[in-house]
Amino acid sequence: MTTGASTPPRTGQTGRPKRSPLRRYLPLALAAWLVLEIWLFTLVADAAGGLAVFLVLAASFVAGAVVVKRAGRRAFRNLDEALRRGTAPASGGGGNGLLMLAGLLLMLPGMLSDVAGLLLLLPPVQNLVRRRTEHVVSRKLRGAAPGSLGDAFQQARIHRPDGKVVQGEVVRERRDDSGEPRPPLNR
Repeated sequence: MTTGASTPPRTGQTGRPKRSPLRRYLPLALAAWLVLEIWLFTLVADAAGGLAVFLVLAASFVAGAVVVKRAGRRAFRNLDEALRRGTAPASGGGGNGLLMLAGLLLMLPGMLSDVAGLLLLLPPVQNLVRRRTEHVVSRKLRGAAPGSLGDAFQQARIHRPDGKVVQGEVVRERRDDSGEPRPPLNR
């Protein structure tokens, strides 16, 4: 049984659903990133040699692992202190998420990812990224449809190929060998 009004999918001129800009350009951006990383590797290897490139890769991996480990310890310590006080952990976590992202970028093989990771270790850059992220998330949340998270867990939604959403509930049948009749499923 379908409840609610069905909404037609947004379509472009071809009749297909419109793709978001992120889904359209992200694969192209990743491919360009990889090509640029490989090109930078060849430039550095020509200028300094293969051993220097290997040492840079190893050093950035170790530095990234240290940053991730320290940020993880700090996050765990903050969580432990909050639980001991009986309060919720502080929002933002003191930038632990951005520090972990910086460490992961350092661990990725590549010169551009190393530069991005090193930039994220700087507090002014962290503040800028944090403010921009909070602005984007708050703008998206203001435009989101009202509803609660509990509603999402109570209803299962099945997306059909034609774009319609069928709402329903999952009912699991238990097989009892006890032979006793079960009560009816009334609300």
